[in-house]
Amino acid sequence: MDPGRPVDGVVGGSSSTTTTTQPLSPSAVNQMLMEFMMYAGRAFVVLYPVYLTGYLGLSISWVLLCMMMFTWWKKNRQRKDVRIGTAIDFVDNETQEISRELAKSLNMATWVNFPDVEKVDWLNKVLEQAWPFFSMFMEKLLKEKIQPAVRLSNSALKAFTFTKIHFGHKPLKITGMRAYTHEVSQREVVLDMNIIYDGDADIDAEIKPPIVAGIKGLQFKGMMRVVLDPLIGQAPLVGGVTLFFIRRPTLQINWTGMTNLLDSPGFSSLSEDTIIDIISSMMVLPNRMCIPLIDQVKVDQLRFPLPRGVVRVHLLEAKNLVAKDTYMMGMVKGKSDPYAVLRVGNSQFKTKTIKENLNPRWINEVYEFVVHEAPGQELDLELFDEDTDKDDFLGSHVLDLGDVKREKELDKWFTLTKTQSGEVHLRLQWLSLGTDQSLLNETTDGRACAMLAVYLYNASNLPKDNSDFTHNQKQGKHSKEAKLTKRAAEPNTLVEMSINDNVKKSKVAYASHNPVWEEGFTFFVHSIKTEQLRVEVKEHDKKNVLGVLTIPLSRLFNVSNMTLDQPLLLERSGATSQIKLKATLRVLTIEKPVLNPPPQPKPAQSAQGGKPTASLPTSGAPTSGAPTSSAPTSGAPTSGAPTSGAPSAPTANPSKATLQSAPLNGEYDGQRRSSFLVTNDLRTAPDTPQMRRYDSHSLLSENSIASSRFDLSEGASYPKSVLNHQGTFGEIHLTVRYATLRKRLVVLVNSCRDLIPCNDNSTDSYIRLYLLPDQSWRHRMRTQVKKRNINPVFNEKFEFNVSQEEALTRKLDIAVKNNRMFHSRERKEIGTVLIDLANLDLIKGITDWFELTLPGLKKSN
Repeated sequence: MDPGRPVDGVVGGSSSTTTTTQPLSPSAVNQMLMEFMMYAGRAFVVLYPVYLTGYLGLSISWVLLCMMMFTWWKKNRQRKDVRIGTAIDFVDNETQEISRELAKSLNMATWVNFPDVEKVDWLNKVLEQAWPFFSMFMEKLLKEKIQPAVRLSNSALKAFTFTKIHFGHKPLKITGMRAYTHEVSQREVVLDMNIIYDGDADIDAEIKPPIVAGIKGLQFKGMMRVVLDPLIGQAPLVGGVTLFFIRRPTLQINWTGMTNLLDSPGFSSLSEDTIIDIISSMMVLPNRMCIPLIDQVKVDQLRFPLPRGVVRVHLLEAKNLVAKDTYMMGMVKGKSDPYAVLRVGNSQFKTKTIKENLNPRWINEVYEFVVHEAPGQELDLELFDEDTDKDDFLGSHVLDLGDVKREKELDKWFTLTKTQSGEVHLRLQWLSLGTDQSLLNETTDGRACAMLAVYLYNASNLPKDNSDFTHNQKQGKHSKEAKLTKRAAEPNTLVEMSINDNVKKSKVAYASHNPVWEEGFTFFVHSIKTEQLRVEVKEHDKKNVLGVLTIPLSRLFNVSNMTLDQPLLLERSGATSQIKLKATLRVLTIEKPVLNPPPQPKPAQSAQGGKPTASLPTSGAPTSGAPTSSAPTSGAPTSGAPTSGAPSAPTANPSKATLQSAPLNGEYDGQRRSSFLVTNDLRTAPDTPQMRRYDSHSLLSENSIASSRFDLSEGASYPKSVLNHQGTFGEIHLTVRYATLRKRLVVLVNSCRDLIPCNDNSTDSYIRLYLLPDQSWRHRMRTQVKKRNINPVFNEKFEFNVSQEEALTRKLDIAVKNNRMFHSRERKEIGTVLIDLANLDLIKGITDWFELTLPGLKKSN
């Protein structure tokens, strides 16, 4: 199936209507009467002035004048409503709107900085200096590579020649760059670069004398992703570079010569879209441009790596959509006929239309999309009102699929943008790719159970045409006679791959018996036992079949690693004709959101009599004499039940351990979690070596006490300066209030005092905030670092987009951290506070000093 596809048998038509009649309830009758009265009233208001004008013998001009004034008033009122709505939206999303607009232009002073997108003026200076040499490189590329390819593409272009190539004096500019290091594997670096080229390029070409075409100036804009993978321990430190666009770039061209006709409105978009299609076939996902830097790197792994996963989208319903259908010159509002368009990359699908409904419900609208990059790729959903002439826009929403990969499953309402009102309800599931055959789940509802990825390398020894093997073999033509036959030109070939009705075509390889394609394709699989991959090599012009190959998917399912990578003989082809491809089958498995694992015993240190003791590699139950916040003491293995006087301190394996941390009063609270075990000892003795994971969500919330992901400093203890500290852990000065007009919870971090000195009687501190239970990396907020100060002043404001009722059910988790421990295995917290917002008067607000605590430690008097 397509990488993004509606599930077969799932996207259906409207539900059938019943023929049985039921008596109407009194409320329904009253509602019908009210609607009829309102309609009659509107009709009377509209028609009575016309009757009155005729009755009084007035001119028809008065009616037309009144209608024009009413229309002008209505349009003016609509524009005012739009301006007011835009202003309210701007106030509600002030920070996001300003950041978005600035990120688009980035034409501001060099000292302006964004936390995730960086300006790279130094790189633009390098490009400016190297631009003349880039122009020389492109001239060589166009003449040696592009020009021959254009001549082979069509017989009418055999005389195509570039006569002038000059890329001007305005270089390409990179307006912003974002680097991903924690979200990806440790052996790769991912860079996103916003590229803008508004240049004075001057390129002329002679198609056929005297026909001349050219380009004088073009504008190009897009976001290119650069992947440095793999990182290696020898020169040049990077094994390969991969370049691609996540989304289609935009292009505007100023044509010259005979192609000047393409500047007209009717042809401009057509020509530019054609060029963008060519670029997309080369450098827009899933297509990539790869540059291997060492011989050991396989090109197929760079050009077509396995996708990150599959996202399954359930479109459920929408509400409060804008009514676009109107009657009687817009004076009577009707409803809308909404339908949705879902798009991921180049895959796009349209749902069925729900007639005359502003709160539509879709039944069995399920779509599946292959995700090649997450974060990066986005689900773009647009709603339209279906009309006979032009469909009206009802709103849109864009969702980063990295959020789905991180959360595993999302089921929520999303607010539509670029419209006055409207929400859409989606349920999204992340499906991982695996090789565990026991997880295969074939269903009858049309949903895919597996995904097939095929990388097409090349073919060898193809016949000139089908007469090479059909005529010679079937009619027994003598070999000498065959040699005397006039040789045909080398074939222009393409490959068609299909599973059932899903057909994919490769690009055309011109004039070669040994064509090279190097393209990747993906298919959805519904039944491994019955479905098979069919490969056909065809002539591009004549559509003659030069070879056929059939691979049952059951064969792939039983081979090692479900992967087949080798040359295969073609049927109905030459005696030595082969095609080389790599077919990889993967089982789709729905991933569930990660929940708190059940407590498990873990070896830890004991603290008896206030002195540290050596821990043994066995677990035991806490003793009755242990402090309430200490870990279980070491000893003989027991059932793990807590002894009276000490609550249990559960732990789990290093990759999933969670522990309740201490609130203000020093006791444990079930709402807080920590990914490590806290003890009073100076050293720890974990029973297993430290583990590391490198998926896209494991390194995002590093060293966070309330992180929903496990910590790289898991199992680590506090530094000696914290353990040996005498006295309190300090205080933090906060202001917490709720802004009712803007519907925001506002937290002002003012200052701290008497913090623990971690080095040289000072501390490099910053504040981390979570609004529980939101504990993922994207909900994390933090202040700037204040260096060498145990009484730092921050004066920073943070806002949380929650309603007042919801805020009263939340808790504010704040931690003071030492920034100087970034390269240390020691824990970074030097104080925490947990504030239950239900106990505060948020409307009035509160400004006060809050005492800091540490999980597992008590302040000394």
